[in-house]
Amino acid sequence: GLSDIITLTDQYRIQSESVADANGLKALQELQTHIEAHGGWHPQQQVQAICSEMELDAEQPMAALSGGWRRRAALARALVAKPDLLLLDEPTNHLDFATIAWLENRISVFSGAVLFITHDRAFLQRLATRIVEIDRGKLKSWPGDYKDFLRRRDDALKAEREANSEFDRKLGEEEAWIRQGIKARRTRNEGRVRALESMREERAQRVNPDARARVHIEEAENSGRKVLDIKNIAFGYDQHMLIQNFSLRVQRGDRIGLVGNNGVGKSTLLKLMLGEIEPNAGTIKRGTNVHLGYFDQHRRKLDLDQTVAQIVGDGSEYVTLNGKPRHVVGYLRGFLFTAKRALTPVKSLSGGERNRVILARLFTQAANLLILDEPTNDLDVETLEVLEERLQDYSGTLIVVSHDRAFLDNTVSSILTFESDGEIHPYVGNYTDWTRRGRSLATGESATNKGCVGQSEIEKSREVGSVRKLSYILQRELDSLPQVIDSVEKKIETLRARTLESNFYEQAYGDTQPILDQLTALEAELERHILRWTELEDMAEQMRDLRS
Repeated sequence: GLSDIITLTDQYRIQSESVADANGLKALQELQTHIEAHGGWHPQQQVQAICSEMELDAEQPMAALSGGWRRRAALARALVAKPDLLLLDEPTNHLDFATIAWLENRISVFSGAVLFITHDRAFLQRLATRIVEIDRGKLKSWPGDYKDFLRRRDDALKAEREANSEFDRKLGEEEAWIRQGIKARRTRNEGRVRALESMREERAQRVNPDARARVHIEEAENSGRKVLDIKNIAFGYDQHMLIQNFSLRVQRGDRIGLVGNNGVGKSTLLKLMLGEIEPNAGTIKRGTNVHLGYFDQHRRKLDLDQTVAQIVGDGSEYVTLNGKPRHVVGYLRGFLFTAKRALTPVKSLSGGERNRVILARLFTQAANLLILDEPTNDLDVETLEVLEERLQDYSGTLIVVSHDRAFLDNTVSSILTFESDGEIHPYVGNYTDWTRRGRSLATGESATNKGCVGQSEIEKSREVGSVRKLSYILQRELDSLPQVIDSVEKKIETLRARTLESNFYEQAYGDTQPILDQLTALEAELERHILRWTELEDMAEQMRDLRS
């Protein structure tokens, strides 16, 4: 590693000052040859190069860095050392897309062995050639990539369930025999009795697969059609504008993902939507009957001295779900908290557990607009997948900031990309749809090679999701739009028929104008649905062309 090279160069300088004979000169030449073979004369240049690639100020004190920049510095330190074995613990946490792409490219050409822990499924799919799983206290090794692991593990679990079912059937038969044997005969087959005892012991020692999270999202009644109306807003500090001249109308049922490099204004836009800060210019108006739920990645509202149950139950022993009370400890089991863990102070929890606390509390609050800021940080893959399933079924409006590419693929149907110049651009589709069109986030030349990043993102999206068909969310939306359009058209026909009645315009203004306003709104809604259907149909057609 680099530290060894530095030690050798220091040793060379010391020996060169004290060479006294031919043997000393020979030893110095051998040391020089060894250093040259390992490219060790310029370690400082290697440090400067990797600092430049990761946009790190080499002279900046570590104490002055934020968590995300400290993570970058730690990665740079590990990589520049060129170890034989590189250990990475959640390396993509708090990294932006450009840095993740750079890291993936760097690791893919790394000559040593790499052992990493991650919940980033796209990162896992791109780099892993073997998966080691901890299952019920045992290590299991699976050859292949992440998709191979999922398929083989599912097959193994299915075979295990079938074997357990057959075992339980035989055990039931033997239990019935032993009960009948007591009544029917005085002597029994002692070998069969011993076999039954062995089966009982084996059944008692069986450990079932870990429980899966059971996430419930409490939904409020529908909001108005218009959820948020953002017009020409701008926001910045001093001379640095994070957001410039941005407008957006969020409609009921929209599912929007916010993507961009760190520090470009994603969380700032969320704060503007939440009303925590005011724009320097422009307006943000919330629609009617909007009930908002917010996930804060910084966990600012967690009282570390309270227990999990106290926070989620808000001091009560019960939470209300679907209008019915449920004991908070029972509810927390669905978020993988045992009764003992539910009564543990939050300060004793891991980062992933704290995120589950926030989600558990958030989902007890009836909401028809969910704003989630990095909800996947520190969550295990199984909980992530369950969260995705619930969000796919969620009928409200969703706005999410995430650096988890697979999560964005599975939960959103449109993207807002944040550029460093304060511009925000909308795109139809999820993260993979966006990268499939050759898009990538702008990044400085010092951070990474631009051409490599774009190509890397496209390749990774192919590995994570299906390249040649619409995502699950978009396909479901496309399938539902004909029924939605038909329903709106019928409403329009009904209202138009009323306006054609002979005495319609003879009625008072207060009776006719609401009907005309409703008709105008429905016609605008119909146009929006038809435009959306056309966009998705065109996208699906392009995917079909790729397959043919």
